[in-house]
Amino acid sequence: MTEGKRKIALVTGANSGIGLELTKKLIENDWEVVALIRSGFPLEERELQHKIHQRVIRIYRTDLSDFKKLKSALEQIKEQEPKLDALFNNAGGSFPELLFSPQGRELHYEVQTIVPYIITMELMPVLKKGSQGMVIQTSSDAFRFRESFVPEELEKPKLALTLWTHALAPELKKEGIILISVDPGNNNTMRKGRNGGLPLFIQPFIRLFSPHPSVGASRLFAGLERSTEDAGLYISKGKPTEYKIKQHASQVLFQVRIVHEKEFISCKRIQLRPLFVRVLIRCSFDSADEEPAQ
Repeated sequence: MTEGKRKIALVTGANSGIGLELTKKLIENDWEVVALIRSGFPLEERELQHKIHQRVIRIYRTDLSDFKKLKSALEQIKEQEPKLDALFNNAGGSFPELLFSPQGRELHYEVQTIVPYIITMELMPVLKKGSQGMVIQTSSDAFRFRESFVPEELEKPKLALTLWTHALAPELKKEGIILISVDPGNNNTMRKGRNGGLPLFIQPFIRLFSPHPSVGASRLFAGLERSTEDAGLYISKGKPTEYKIKQHASQVLFQVRIVHEKEFISCKRIQLRPLFVRVLIRCSFDSADEEPAQ
């Protein structure tokens, strides 16, 4: 494909784990990549470093958990990128202790539930300029077997993400944007010198039994083949998969929308109900790609 006609994908958490492998797969398939990340790509990834030099990969640095920094980066993307054909809301992370964002919310929930909504809505203008706007959320299968759910208790970020994806998809479909969530499976996203915040007793099991993150990246990449009829679906192991608590989807969407409209856009901190910052300490095997600043 000639330069200037390549498709462009934005990937959060593009420099490690599943996000790094997804970036490689996109480049191999002649895409350009817009990387929204806090730290740089590994220096040993020489081919990717070459692509950065060629501006086939373009880096926008930010701390996803900090609304002021995120807003600045998103404005740069809207000003400098001609279009986006796909958006991968992929950044995750596991933290062994209770941490909060600069806005005062629990860090998992901020980065894995609220921020993907903000990025999606803020980048709608450039997504509409793409050939077929695709938004692919990195989800999880950890919630599939829950029998009940209290919307105020949003300690399960990937669950809340999948729920608002389901609720928002019909709206975006009218705008020509396909929104889906995809479970990449349990992947070994640990790398030398870093454990992704996973508890010590879990790490040997991840190393022994979890596949290489390229497996998860392939599942996310396959989401690009989905059509408008698939909007709002949750995809697990390549197939649409049902879960039991969709009746709460509209309420979760309302809650993340309030944060975007009343706090992010206006740059004013709002006081949410205390339940928003409650946390259930958990072990996450999701895409631990881009860890916000601590």
